[in-house]
Amino acid sequence: MAVEITSKIVGYRIKQDAPAAPEPEREPAIPDENPLTLRIASRPEGTLEAVSEKISYVGAEGRKKVYLLVSFMPVEGVIGGKRVVIERPVEFFFPSGQLSSEHQWITATMRSLSLAARGGYVTQAVADLRKVAWDKGLVRCGWNRHGKPVFHDSEVSAIAWSIQQILYRRGFLNEDGHQVPVEELVERYARRMSHGHAALEAEQAGAVQAGSVAPIGGHNTGDTKNADSQSQAAGPAVVGHCPECRGELIMMDGCPTCYAGCGWSKCG
Repeated sequence: MAVEITSKIVGYRIKQDAPAAPEPEREPAIPDENPLTLRIASRPEGTLEAVSEKISYVGAEGRKKVYLLVSFMPVEGVIGGKRVVIERPVEFFFPSGQLSSEHQWITATMRSLSLAARGGYVTQAVADLRKVAWDKGLVRCGWNRHGKPVFHDSEVSAIAWSIQQILYRRGFLNEDGHQVPVEELVERYARRMSHGHAALEAEQAGAVQAGSVAPIGGHNTGDTKNADSQSQAAGPAVVGHCPECRGELIMMDGCPTCYAGCGWSKCG
C-alpha cells in the first residue's frame, strides 16, 4: 500500500523482523563405539570369570587329554548413541606340563590368541588356526550331530575347534563358528545378568531339541570332571577293545571300530 509523505524527510531506518527465539541447547551425540572390536589395552587386574575345559583327542601318537582355560569380561561400548555392555573372551591359557616338545608353541599360540581377543579379532584368529595341517594324519576330536567323530587336519586344528565350541556354548559364536552380531550379544548379556547363565543354556537346549543346533562336544560347567563325563556321555558307547592295540572300540556305521587311532575295524 502506497503512503503519501507530506512532511520533510529528516532520516530513515530499515525495519527488521523480530529476532527468532534461541533454540534450546542439545546434548552432544555420543559417537558409536563397537564393544565387539574395541581394543583392550591389557588384561585387567583382579579376578575374571573363566571356563575350564578338558579336551580329549586321538592322533598319530594315540589319545591325549589336555586342559584349556578361557577368561571372559564385560566390555562397554556405544551403539546408536546408547551405552551397551557385552561379554568378550580376553585371555586363553594352556597350563604347562601337559605336552612336552610342543608346549612352547602352544603357549606362544595362546598368547597370540589372547592378544587377538583383546584386539577384537579373535573369531578370525581361531578360524585361521582351524586351517593348520600337518603330515601325521587326521586327528579325531569331538562328535557331530549324528554321533560320528569329527576329524581335523592337525592337533592345532583340533584345539582351535575345541575353543570354538567353548565360545559357542558361551554365546559368543554361533554353531558354525561365526561371530554373533553385536546386537544379539547385548541382548544375551542383559538376559544373563537378569536370569543367569542358565537362561542361555536353556535356550541352546531348546534349539538342539528343535534340530537347529548340532550338539557337538560336552557342555562345560567350569568343573573339568563334570565336563569330561558329559562329553563322554554325548559320544557313542564303548563296545569292546581293539585286538590290535587294546584301545576302545565304538560303533561306526554299524561296525565296531577302533577309537584309539590304529584304524582296526571288524568289517575290514
